[in-house]
Amino acid sequence: MKLKILIVIVFLGICNIGYGYTNEQIADAIYKAEGGSKAKKPYGILSIPCDGEESCRVICINTIRNNRKRYKDYGHKKYDTYLKFLASRYAPIGAENDPTNLNENWLKNVKYFLSHP
Repeated sequence: MKLKILIVIVFLGICNIGYGYTNEQIADAIYKAEGGSKAKKPYGILSIPCDGEESCRVICINTIRNNRKRYKDYGHKKYDTYLKFLASRYAPIGAENDPTNLNENWLKNVKYFLSHP
């Protein structure tokens, strides 16, 4: 029984290589990078209507989870890290809805808040 538990733990660890953070940790960092409690749009969610922090967090976590699969399927061919891939989807540089180019700072800010929770 202990061997089975150890195998599961090792398997889960191997599957997480390259990601390093949980969906919740990434969502927390995105929340802060997008302005935290002062943000007009919690978690920077613009594409899907959400009302308040709780419903926007659900959308954010779904986005993180879905993009993990996309990164595994094809994103790793163009981006060397999952977070770079996520940034390209979540806050693309040059997006029409980013006239002041704030998206250029998104990845740096998310990484900062991941390392300073």
